[in-house]
Amino acid sequence: MNQILLKIKIALIVLLSLIIISCDDSLENENNDLVENIDTVSVNINEFGIVVDSLNEYSDVIKKNQTLADILLPFNVDYNTITSMVAESKDVFDLRKINAGKDYFVYTKNDSTETPKYFVYSFDKINYIVYDLSDSIKINKGQKEVKVEEKFAEGVITSSLYETLQQQNLSPMLALKLSEVLAWQIDFYTIQEGDFFRVLYNEKYVDDDFVGVGKIKAIQFNHKGKDFFGFYFNQGDEIDYFDENGNSLRKAFLKAPLKFSRISSSFSRRRLHPILRRYRPHLGIDYAAASGTPVQAVGDGTVIQASYQGGAGNYVKIKHNGTYTSGYMHLSKYGKGIKKGAYVRQGDIIGYVGSTGLSTGPHLDFRFWVNNDLVNYLTIEFPPSNPIKEEFRQEFIAQRDSLWERIDFNMNMKKEVLTAN
Repeated sequence: MNQILLKIKIALIVLLSLIIISCDDSLENENNDLVENIDTVSVNINEFGIVVDSLNEYSDVIKKNQTLADILLPFNVDYNTITSMVAESKDVFDLRKINAGKDYFVYTKNDSTETPKYFVYSFDKINYIVYDLSDSIKINKGQKEVKVEEKFAEGVITSSLYETLQQQNLSPMLALKLSEVLAWQIDFYTIQEGDFFRVLYNEKYVDDDFVGVGKIKAIQFNHKGKDFFGFYFNQGDEIDYFDENGNSLRKAFLKAPLKFSRISSSFSRRRLHPILRRYRPHLGIDYAAASGTPVQAVGDGTVIQASYQGGAGNYVKIKHNGTYTSGYMHLSKYGKGIKKGAYVRQGDIIGYVGSTGLSTGPHLDFRFWVNNDLVNYLTIEFPPSNPIKEEFRQEFIAQRDSLWERIDFNMNMKKEVLTAN
């Protein structure tokens, strides 16, 4: 009897084991099927991170004087929602200041209701802001994926840097970048025919469309027979440009207060005044430029004067330290926040070229004092800048040599192509 019961127990255990194994196999198969199904599910996410499978897209360019309400009311976005968008966005972006010419996108449900789901405003080709209109307003500022490509360019100046770049179908933004890197070494108003440059730099692309010039990585600029070099380098807490010997290109003062212009009248102890028609000292430098051209502070300092001063017109005077002071005359208007007592950084816009005061036309009369004496700014030898930190010197030398080798390689490749043609 006991043997029969034992056999029955064994049979039941075997049966239960088979059932469990079968269930496990079944569950595993179901899980595998589920995984396979998950693997085959895909969604269409657009450049703004929006799932657009069940959405309609409408895009346009903002017209002059067009408001947010003008754009969204035709999509049945009510005034309450528009008001909420503006309120929720105030700390991120002022929607009342959308600009004509900018792209916008509206996404609605792909059904008979066409309920609006998203509004996107593009600041430029890279930056955008998304408003999720589902339930409560959600806001997300984003950037499109940017691809960076290293490029090489060289050229000989025939008239201006801008025109030389144009002749090679290069972006005019490159001229601005070059002038910023070498702003302390070269007065770009004085570059002349025969000067030449070689530069290694980055270009930025979004979806294979060019969107801008990135950082300058290395540059050689020969001006009046003298070579000026600049190499981009990160030394921990400081990212800057250095010359071939590791000295910082950034100096106490810029070469000039305007980025692109020409000197129309130099510093002189005896000059015929164009209005008064008598000889008198002109203890400054006149830069001819279009009205409204931005004027930069040549160095850090405190504004000690920002007011109308008779013949000087709208006038700004900056005290840089106990030794140096600079003055800017005939401005059409002042830069944002420029008033007596304001602190400015080198390169800040302190005003705009004009013709106020005793002036025959738009220009900047720039003055510079050393120990309270007016001096010729173009002849001053300023103190040298700080060099590479010693602990980074070997790393800098290796990076400098690598960048220069790439410039040499690109030059040789270009020569081979020209020879072959």
